[in-house]
Amino acid sequence: METLQMDPSLPTTTEKEEHDDISPIEEVRLTVTNRDDPTMPVWTFRMWFLGLFSCVLLSFFNQFFGYRTKSLVITQITVQVVVLPIGHFLTAVLPRTRFRVGSRSFSLNAGPFYMKEHVLISIFANVGSAFGNGSAYAVGIVNINKAFYGRQISFLASWILIITTQVLGYGWAGLLRKYVVEPAHMWWPNTLVQISLFRYVHPLYLLFYRLYFYFFFSIYYKTVDG
Repeated sequence: METLQMDPSLPTTTEKEEHDDISPIEEVRLTVTNRDDPTMPVWTFRMWFLGLFSCVLLSFFNQFFGYRTKSLVITQITVQVVVLPIGHFLTAVLPRTRFRVGSRSFSLNAGPFYMKEHVLISIFANVGSAFGNGSAYAVGIVNINKAFYGRQISFLASWILIITTQVLGYGWAGLLRKYVVEPAHMWWPNTLVQISLFRYVHPLYLLFYRLYFYFFFSIYYKTVDG
């Protein structure tokens, strides 16, 4: 009986998958790594605490400043820069004691502050800043109905309207994930700057913040001295 022989010149499944993950765009290849570390913890206490806190804080401040004649928008890049030393501070002060809930155990301190945590916290903050637009777009609908048409909308109806419009983008992204997220040839230029910052500050975060604060205080003292 003849045995089936594999042609060594043909790429294997693993090689084909790795080739599919390589972007044909040079800017993406130089910025984004196609290697993942599945052992890196993601759903940590730090991520949930800092992510939810930054989302609520940016949502409040952007809505508060949104009613100004010249509105002020605080984007997620602020949280991306500020949250890194806070994450390292929590790593130093949080207890490493493990707590058991049923058959599972968890710790408030998952070790070093990882890049994946930093990315998810920035995503939370981006939602709080309405993806860079300041306040949520649907808030204008509620305000216009009350201010110009004299119609009172209940809190529940307003909340459902705002939440559904905010998560609509994530819904479409999930439905079209196969076409707009997973293909290597799909790229989003606006995110390359943020990815570069993520990859730069984590290995060299001490040097980065020394230069950052030196630059900040230099400008501050020059401004004060006139």
